[in-house]
Amino acid sequence: MRMVDLIQKKRDGNALSAEDIQFIVHNYTNGNIPDYQMSAFAMAVYFQGMEDDEIADLTLAMAGSGDSIDLTPIEGIKVDKHSTGGVGDKTSFIVTPLVAAAGVPVAKMSGRGLGHTGGTIDKLEAIEGFQTELTRDQFIDNVNKHKLSLVGQSGNLAPADKKLYALRDVTATVDSIPLIASSIMSKKIASGADAIVLDVKTGSGAFMKTLEASKALANEMVSIGNNVGRNTIAVVSDMNQPLGYEIGNANEIKEAVEVLNGRNIEDLRKLSLELAAHMTVLAEAYPDYKTAYQTLQKKLDNGEAYEAFKTFIASQGGDVASIDDLDQLPQTEYHVEVKAEQSGYVTGIDAESVGVAAMHLGAGRATKDDVIDHAVGITLKHKIGDYINNGDVIAVLHSNSNNPTSVIEQLKHAIAISKEEQQKPVLLYKVID
Repeated sequence: MRMVDLIQKKRDGNALSAEDIQFIVHNYTNGNIPDYQMSAFAMAVYFQGMEDDEIADLTLAMAGSGDSIDLTPIEGIKVDKHSTGGVGDKTSFIVTPLVAAAGVPVAKMSGRGLGHTGGTIDKLEAIEGFQTELTRDQFIDNVNKHKLSLVGQSGNLAPADKKLYALRDVTATVDSIPLIASSIMSKKIASGADAIVLDVKTGSGAFMKTLEASKALANEMVSIGNNVGRNTIAVVSDMNQPLGYEIGNANEIKEAVEVLNGRNIEDLRKLSLELAAHMTVLAEAYPDYKTAYQTLQKKLDNGEAYEAFKTFIASQGGDVASIDDLDQLPQTEYHVEVKAEQSGYVTGIDAESVGVAAMHLGAGRATKDDVIDHAVGITLKHKIGDYINNGDVIAVLHSNSNNPTSVIEQLKHAIAISKEEQQKPVLLYKVID
């Protein structure tokens, strides 16, 4: 078997066999296939696409290219949750303790942020003492004891995907639905969950900018999950503005804790309950979605989820005092107000631009080697559909620079104000199961 023949086969629109795909993944991971040939293959997939069986085979081959996490010592049906990435997305800190409070085990591996999207691990490290690296035995023991553990991804989890993604990033083949879907699902499958709930974002702050593309990606990932024996559901949700009001690592932990303590931040609370309800139904904790949603609402309102969150933080060495007293989380020296320069309705908030602005403050990474400042971030004061007056504060920059001029200008351009009334955007577009 030769790589050039497989490139030609895909270039001409023919389906690859499972054996073909295994050959490609195995030899590329081991360095036997050069980048220039793998680039040609990725471009052929970009233009010709892949059939469902091919994508499932590619996913399994990449999942099997490195470590696979064996979660069988954990009792019960293990359900994982994955977001395709957005701005201000801190649902994991509400969803996972909520699901754990329902008695469902959550053994979750998460990543760090890059670019305009934040990383779950970076945000948790804003809590003093919190350990994102545990031994396998510690990880499993925590889930069996407390129903929840969350750690950083293994360095050897789906290495074929890591290598291929880096190549796609520099060859203009990132936005290929078969390659995106197999990339995400290979890591989820290698992580060992029995069932998966996907939060597929759509809009200005999402990877997929259009609803049509987001639905196509969601359908593909659900198909992959079910084809490889993982019960999978996708929720397509809005990312045309940041989720909640806080962007930045400590800021987002703070806002999640506030929701766990009863604050009604409408979009964040609603999406968290939606995802948690589907997770608990897949885990057979509740018979149907309606029962799950109503029961989880009660667990959120009566403090059960908050207690589960504190237990989780303590179990991984985190300072629970900083959760009970949010002023103990990292703080910046300066808090710079950004004010509206006209009256009117907020008609748009470019989520990606807001995320990039937070990155420039130090909340995210432009390159993988950049150092995060956990204290910095942005607090939005208004959302799409709100009416504001000239001079009202529209956002606060939490900065360790007293005059972040370029970020202020960037944020002003990200928030559109008009005299014409604007309705609030839809939050949940579709559930694909």
